[in-house]
Amino acid sequence: MPLQRSGFHPDTPMSQDRLSQFAGTWLLLDSGPGEPAWNMALDEALLESAAQRTEPVLRFYSWTTPAATFGYFQPYEQVARWTSVRPLVRRPTGGGLVLHIADWTYSLVFPRAHPWYALRAMESYRQLHHWLQTAFLELGIRSDLASEPRKEHPGQCFAGPERFDLVWAGRKMAGAAQRRTRHGLLIQGSVQPAQAWDRTAWQTALASAAQRLWGASWTQWQPPEPILSRAQQLADQKYSQPAYNQRR
Repeated sequence: MPLQRSGFHPDTPMSQDRLSQFAGTWLLLDSGPGEPAWNMALDEALLESAAQRTEPVLRFYSWTTPAATFGYFQPYEQVARWTSVRPLVRRPTGGGLVLHIADWTYSLVFPRAHPWYALRAMESYRQLHHWLQTAFLELGIRSDLASEPRKEHPGQCFAGPERFDLVWAGRKMAGAAQRRTRHGLLIQGSVQPAQAWDRTAWQTALASAAQRLWGASWTQWQPPEPILSRAQQLADQKYSQPAYNQRR
């Protein structure tokens, strides 16, 4: 992920004044288990509708069946050789191959008017994983932000860390991919727990960490029917179709 020119260096922690720009109401959506195509479709539908909201959405979700997702720009034939896990679904975001077998999956959607949208890609990535790092620390789990890439198999997300990925005991434990449009910013993230950690406790800690870091307040939220209908359309016509998943 290229680092764009800026007076801000992503190794430098944000000041409290800068963090406070993220204060305000955030929407919390726990959508539970979903089919792989539906999971990707709902994230895209939330992104498409982002301009209709002023608040960011944090969505937690899981999978009804083992699946794999891969980055929007990756060649299908190459990715298909790397894993036998099916279904294999192309994400709306970039990044590499991710196996969804026992991972903790989440997404974030920011409206274009939200200050997070204005962050450069690397700055956004670092801030995201600092947030996750803080949440894990609340649970007594110490982790680090990777200082440099250590990829053994490029294109496979958890084969090694990229810069600012979250690392625990020398292995990558969290990664994410982003997509920025005229509607807003979508971040899709995966945590690969190394031990029998408590997912529910982590979700609670993530919300708590945002409140502590920048004063976020949380409101439970469910998408209105038009968003759900659009997600179903995307699941049926796009994310479950070879024409999309195998397009390149």
